[in-house]
This record gives sequence, structure tokens and C-alpha cells, in this order.
Amino acid sequence: MNLFLDLKILSKEYKSQPKKIGFLTENWVDKQIYCPNCGELKIDKYEDSRPVADFFCSHCKEEYELKSKKDSMGNRILDGAYGTMIKRLNSANNPNFFFLNYNLDSYKVLNFAVIPKHFFVPEIIIKRGKGLKDRPEYIMCSIDLTLIPRSGKIFYIKDGHEEGREKVLENWEKTLFLREEKEISAKGWLLDVMMCVDKLGHKDFSLNEVYAFENELSEKHPDNRHIKDKIRQQLQVLRDKGYLEFSSRGNYRLT
Repeated sequence: MNLFLDLKILSKEYKSQPKKIGFLTENWVDKQIYCPNCGELKIDKYEDSRPVADFFCSHCKEEYELKSKKDSMGNRILDGAYGTMIKRLNSANNPNFFFLNYNLDSYKVLNFAVIPKHFFVPEIIIKRGKGLKDRPEYIMCSIDLTLIPRSGKIFYIKDGHEEGREKVLENWEKTLFLREEKEISAKGWLLDVMMCVDKLGHKDFSLNEVYAFENELSEKHPDNRHIKDKIRQQLQVLRDKGYLEFSSRGNYRLT
């Protein structure tokens, strides 16, 4: 995989830096990136300016929207209108997200990741600003990457190093079970427990270690009076879906 943006394709019509970068990064994805869902070696770029997606796979019909950022990916990615984004989370045409991070001096791609659409819940969409002067209801938003489990950030390239194609496809398939959860609140609980497991920082962990997040989860879900029962239930679901496995009584392991 060529990690450098192709400056030779630039024409004089691209005078502003944002337009240059937009053109270069879209061209790079069009030439270099395969579909993480089905493995199709080439994805296609929509020719017209679509309000939702930038790329699609002609084989499996998955859609992708590209966001680019220089220097580092950081914790938040700027997006458009908050209301529009929240509305999209419940729509049939909500795309997956590609995130590309590049170095402006070398025009080298440093990081490239895909976040599957089933990781997008309202909690990760953060309001930004107070709206436009003439349209105060038009509040912009950011995507908070820190609220997405580690398994929801699937890297093709990380810190300038390419990940193997088979690993990318495997990581994508591992969490497809989340699409079965049509209710956002049910999916939210699974994602919350996945985040708790991430915070433990090791593959092998105990039920009691996850119970330590009881107060944190109670604050997030004040209507639930049986947090420990809910934790056990979610761990059971994650085990049944192959995300976790039992290693011994009261102990689990990330697969």
C-alpha cells in the first residue's frame, strides 16, 4: 500500500488548502482501500456530491464517509450539524466512517481506520458551539473517539505501519453482531460493558473487576436498579457472540 498522497494529480483549480486535501485524500482512498466488510479489493467513489456517503462497495453495498485530519487523529473529529447527525443514527442510510490522518509536510498517511456504523450511538455525538447567528438551532457536532470501544476502531494503518488485510477483515467481522441490536439503548449497554473491559487494560479479567464499574454505569443508567445483573447479562451476550470466552468460573478472556 502506497502511504503517500499523490500530488501529481493536483490541478490549478484547487487553490484552497481544504479543497486540495479533500481531493488528495479521496483519491488516495479510491486507489488504495479495500472494503472491510467483504474484502472487495476496490471500493468506488460516488461521482456526485452525496449528503451522506463518499464511497461505496459495489459488491456488498456498504457505504463509507471519509473524514480527514492533519498531524494526529486526536480524541474528537469535527462533523456537521448535530441534529442531522443524530437523525442519521436511526436511518437506513447511516454510513460507516473512514478516518484518515496525514502529515502535511510529507503528505504521508499516518493513520487510517474505519469505524463501523454499528458503533455510532447518540452518546458519542457531542454538541459543538452555540449555533449560527442567524440560525441558533443549527448546532455543529464532533465525534468523540474516546467513547468508542477499542474494537470499534479498526486500523488499516497505525502510526505509519500497515495492518494485514486478513486482520482488518477479521476485526470487522468480530463486532457485526452489534447490528442485530436494533434498539439503541440495548446496543448502548453492550458498548458500555465493552468500554469497561477496555479500561481494564488486559485480555484476561474477572467478573468482579467489571463489577467495579457499577457506580459509573449506575450514573449513566439511573433508571436501572440492578446494575450487576445487567453486567452479567451483557457479558453473557458478548460470550455468546464470540467476543469473549469463559476461561474459568467468574473469569473471562477477550478473543
